[in-house]
Amino acid sequence: MRYLRGTAFAATFHLLPFLMKSLRFAALTGLLGAALLGASTAPVAAQGTVRRHLVQFRDKIGTPYTVGQPQQFLSARALARRQRQQIPVAARDLPPSPAYLQQVRALGAEVVYQTRWLNGAIVACDSVKLGLIRALPFVRDAQTLNRPGRAGRPARAPRAEVSAARPATANPYGKAFAQAEQIDAVAMHTAGFRGEGIQIAVFDAGFPGVDQIAAFQPLFQQGRLASTFDFVGKDRSVYERDGHGTATLSCIAGNLPNTFIGTAPNATFHLCITEDISSEHPIEEGNWLIAAEYADSAGVDIISSSLGYTTFDSPSPSYTNSSMDGNTALVTRAADLASAVGILVVNSAGNDGNGGWRYIGAPADGDSVLTVGAVDSTGIYARFSSQGPTADGRLKPNLAAQGQAAAIIGGNGFVYRGNGTSFSCPILAGMAAGFWQANQNLTAQQVRQFLEASGSQTNNPDNLLGKGIPNFRRAMIAAGNPLATASPGPDGRGVPELYPNPVPGGAFGLRLPPHLQRVPLTLEISDATGRVLEVEQVTATADTFVVELKGQVLVKGIYFCRLRATSGESHVLRFARD
Repeated sequence: MRYLRGTAFAATFHLLPFLMKSLRFAALTGLLGAALLGASTAPVAAQGTVRRHLVQFRDKIGTPYTVGQPQQFLSARALARRQRQQIPVAARDLPPSPAYLQQVRALGAEVVYQTRWLNGAIVACDSVKLGLIRALPFVRDAQTLNRPGRAGRPARAPRAEVSAARPATANPYGKAFAQAEQIDAVAMHTAGFRGEGIQIAVFDAGFPGVDQIAAFQPLFQQGRLASTFDFVGKDRSVYERDGHGTATLSCIAGNLPNTFIGTAPNATFHLCITEDISSEHPIEEGNWLIAAEYADSAGVDIISSSLGYTTFDSPSPSYTNSSMDGNTALVTRAADLASAVGILVVNSAGNDGNGGWRYIGAPADGDSVLTVGAVDSTGIYARFSSQGPTADGRLKPNLAAQGQAAAIIGGNGFVYRGNGTSFSCPILAGMAAGFWQANQNLTAQQVRQFLEASGSQTNNPDNLLGKGIPNFRRAMIAAGNPLATASPGPDGRGVPELYPNPVPGGAFGLRLPPHLQRVPLTLEISDATGRVLEVEQVTATADTFVVELKGQVLVKGIYFCRLRATSGESHVLRFARD
C-alpha cells in the first residue's frame, strides 16, 4: 500500500504543499552528500523505455574501502552508535567497487544510487542496456523496480484522512495530551526525557509547511533539523509533495505549548522523502533502502516509517500474504539490515484490519522491526489496524498506540484528528526516543524488548495489539532503572504530580491520586522568594486537570505549587518556568 492512510472521517481536507527552499544538509564529514549526489557519467540516448533497476554484484573485489578505515564511509556518530552497541563494521558496510560501477556506466546506464548493504546500485536504463549489464561477469542479479503501464496514471491528490479538531485548550499538550498520556510520555517529559540527543529519521511522502509552521520552528531555531533529502526527486527539497509526512512528524516533533506537544519534541530529525504518491512500484522500496543506508551513515538512532507495501500498480508484481515472512520483501530486508547496525526501526502495522488484505504489510513483517498497531484513546483496538501473525507465524504487531482520532498537525499548521497506524507509529517512536535517552547504555533491540515488556498485555499478547500499549515507567522498571518516586501521602496513599516540568507557559497539569479527587482543594502558586502569586479554589472531577494562571505571567525561574485539602493534607510541588 501507499503511505498508511486509515479510514475516512466525516470531514476531510487537502494538505497544502508549500514549495520552499530546502534546509541544507548538516555537515556529515562530506560523505553523505557525495554518496547521494555524486556525479555520474551521462547515459547515452535510450533505445527504449528507461526504468530503474536494482543491480547486485557478486563481490566487492577492487573496492578501496576497508573495515579498518570506516570513517571513509560512515560518520563519527554512526561509528559511535555501533561502538555503544558493540556492533563491528562488517564487509556488508563497505561501498560497492567503483570499478564495477564504472563498467555499468560505460554501458550507458545512469547510476542513480549506490547500495552498500545489497552490494550494487539502483540504475536507470532501458531493457537493452539492462541485458548488457546482466551479462557482466560480476553482476549477480538485477530486479526491475518500476514498470509503468502504457497509459500511465495521473498523480493522486495529496490528502490525509482527518477531521477538524476542537480549538486547543490550556492543557500544555493541547489535543495531543491523550495520546502522550496513554503511553506515559507525559511522565517521561516531566522526568526530563524529551528526546534530547536522540536522532530520528522520518521516512514519508513529503513535509509541506514544516519550514513555516510555528510548532516546528524550534527545530530550526535550535539547530535540530540535521538534514533533509528527497529520494524520489534526488534533491534536498522536502517542504513539498504530500502532507502525510508533516502529520506524522508532528506526532513526534510538534512543540507549541498549549496547542500541541509531540512525544519527543527535543529530538533531532532527518526528513526523508521515499514515497512517490503518483504511483506504486517497488522503486519506493528501493528508495527506502537507500534512505536507511543514509540514516545509518548519518548516525541516526531511530527510523519512524509510516509506510507499507503489499500491492503494486500493474504490471509490477504484487506481494501476497505469504510474502510477509520477514525475508521476502526488499523493504523488509532493508529494515532488518538497518536494525542489524543498531538502528531502532519503528513501522506502522498497516490499515487493512477490516479490509481484504487484513494482515500487516512490509516492512512491518521484519523480525527486528518494532511494528505498531492502533487503538483509540481508551485503549480499544482500532478495527482498521492490520493484524498478525506474519506468514511464518510470528507475533505482530509488537505494540500499539493511539491511531484512532489521533491529534496531528496539517500542512496549513492547524490541528486535526486523523485515523491510521501512520500516527500510532510516530507517537510510539517518540516515546522510544525518550526511553532510550533515559537508558543510553541499551542497544536498539533491548529498547524494543523493554518497551514490549511494559505492554498492557505483555503476558497475554495477541495478533491485534501484540503486547499491548507500552508505558514509560513500567519500561523503566523493566530496564532496572525506575524513576525516583515522591514520598507516599498519608496512610501510604499517592501524591499529586505536576507536569510538564519545566512549565513552558502560563499553564500546567496536575495528576491527582484517588483520595484527592472530587474534594475541595486550595491551590497556591508562589515564587522562590515566597511571594504568593495566585490562589485558586478547585474541585477536580478526574485524575488530571489543567491549571491556567489567570493573573500572572511567569518569567524564567523556580516556583512552588501548594495544594491543600479540607482534611488538612498539604503538598508542595516545585517546578520551573523555562
